[in-house]
Amino acid sequence: MSFWNNKKVYVAGHRGLVGSAIWRELGRLGASHLIGKSRSEVDLLNAGSVDAFFETERPEYVFVAAAKVGGILANSNMPADFLFQNLAIQNNLIDGSRRFGAKKLLFLGSSCIYPKHAPQPIKEEHLLTGPLEPTNEWYAIAKIAGIKLCQASRRQYGSDFISAMPTNMYGANDNYDPKNSHVLPALIRRFHEAKETKAASVTCWGTGLPLREFMHSDDLGRACVFLMEHYSEESHINVGSGQEVSIKQLAELVKQVVGYPGDIAWDASKPDGTPRKLMDSSKLFALGYRPQVELEDGIRGAYEDFKSQVARGQIIAR
Repeated sequence: MSFWNNKKVYVAGHRGLVGSAIWRELGRLGASHLIGKSRSEVDLLNAGSVDAFFETERPEYVFVAAAKVGGILANSNMPADFLFQNLAIQNNLIDGSRRFGAKKLLFLGSSCIYPKHAPQPIKEEHLLTGPLEPTNEWYAIAKIAGIKLCQASRRQYGSDFISAMPTNMYGANDNYDPKNSHVLPALIRRFHEAKETKAASVTCWGTGLPLREFMHSDDLGRACVFLMEHYSEESHINVGSGQEVSIKQLAELVKQVVGYPGDIAWDASKPDGTPRKLMDSSKLFALGYRPQVELEDGIRGAYEDFKSQVARGQIIAR
């Protein structure tokens, strides 16, 4: 019998990129009592709404995959929203889980919590050892606070709350908004629209030289459920693929998958962000977990998901 059979499990953010992957993995493992609520059902920014939910449902296991997310442009344009809303969401969920008796909670952060010039690969102990990347420090500060709240709850109340820090994510149910999406979904949309409009070239931000690590959301979903079963320490834990690629190489790969025949131009006047960001996931791998989805295969699946959203009218592509 599955560990998850008859367990009351709440996935906050179950319709998003990461939350939906956790949901699918729990379903695959036989979870028989999954709880997911839409924004209209539970307003995660409202403490009273969250408390009412916890009082009624009393989930035993909580995955905190809900957050306000976006790329460099969105973070730069809306710093107050990114800081305040993420603090509110995670404070309401983490403290509510404690007060209403959840057995265990997993809080999802981000690799952007680490210093801009952290040693590579980035280890868990590099947290708070240097200045953050300015283009996403507001989001990063909120996520660091979430880690610390889980640690403080463990120390003060004995709560079995853990934190996982994933690398750059992509996959089904990603955000393809042209103004606030992350780099990989933004590239998928840009090359698709260029292909449809027969544009001669696609202009990408920066130099293309920064190195990034990418992980498919299904791999993260598996990792989160694995950690909920096998990990119980105060320290946060990195979740990455262990593979890195330059943004230029990534753009060429997306161009190939989409089938765009034109050229790529690089606008070096736009910011690159952190020069290199590779997670050291050796702690996770030592527990017995390994990612399964290769980057090219994952991008092909993500492009199919994008096209299906276009076909359903969820995305209005040019």
